[in-house]
Amino acid sequence: MTYTVKSTLPESDLKTVAEALQGTLLDLIDLSLVAKQIHWNVVGPRFRSIHLQLDEVVDTARQYSDTVAERASALGISPDGRAGTVAGGSAIATVKEGWLPDNDAVRLMVEALGAVITKARERMKAVGPVDPVTEDVFIQLTGVLEKERWMFQAENRG
Repeated sequence: MTYTVKSTLPESDLKTVAEALQGTLLDLIDLSLVAKQIHWNVVGPRFRSIHLQLDEVVDTARQYSDTVAERASALGISPDGRAGTVAGGSAIATVKEGWLPDNDAVRLMVEALGAVITKARERMKAVGPVDPVTEDVFIQLTGVLEKERWMFQAENRG
């Protein structure tokens, strides 16, 4: 593989890190899209609190997708966040179209966050031995996503 930006990582380590960063980028972009889809379609007595909480997830996913993509770029890895790439590579299940009762909206977000967290933890383990800087990105990301997931789980009290 030819890189415009040269990495300080050995080629075999770079491959591991590239796969982890790219997969996470896809998951985060999709998480922001799924959260917005739910945000626009949630209905029910807890509409407002869930609607606002979903915006927090969107902000987090967008912030970390940029962090992940820029980490990849810094290592000479060209990030790919195109729609077709995201649709074909995300760990998140598709959300059905139409209105979503608030309980369903919360359940779907807990599931989506759980899928992203599970993959982030796997990737964190993979990159840890070869690139502690990228591992740190995954540690921070996982902590923030687990907090979001906890808050949604606590929200679904009904």
